[in-house]
Amino acid sequence: MVTDRISTACLLVVLSQVYKPGLVFLSLLALDIASHWLQMYSTFLMGKASHKDVKDSSNWLFRLYYGNRMFMAYCCVSCEVLYLILFYLSENHTEKLMDVLATNLQKISILSFLIATSLVGCTIKQLTNVIQLKTAADACVLYDIDKKHKQ
Repeated sequence: MVTDRISTACLLVVLSQVYKPGLVFLSLLALDIASHWLQMYSTFLMGKASHKDVKDSSNWLFRLYYGNRMFMAYCCVSCEVLYLILFYLSENHTEKLMDVLATNLQKISILSFLIATSLVGCTIKQLTNVIQLKTAADACVLYDIDKKHKQ
């Protein structure tokens, strides 16, 4: 997990320097690290065995993501593939991300198919990260409230 996070972080930092606006990639990096760390921390507070134990979650996408390994793998691999494709497509340091995506999605090619399918999976992963961040933050708040009432 650490190797994956570090390599993704490095790639996102490089992409933030290649594409405009670079803040998009740095925001994705912050979301990934913060949501995963908070999920791990809230799991520890609740005494669960794994941060992937989300059976009690009320969000269907969150349960699907962690409950179906193939779906989770599709989303994770999609993000990495999209980042690698964007790196491959970068030509100079002033390109606008939306222009590169729009231009390449309009073409009929294997690359445009890969961009489209990886964009879907990557978007789902980012939505799951937002859900994970909120769910974990809520769990931490509830833990603190319960702890305060027990004192």
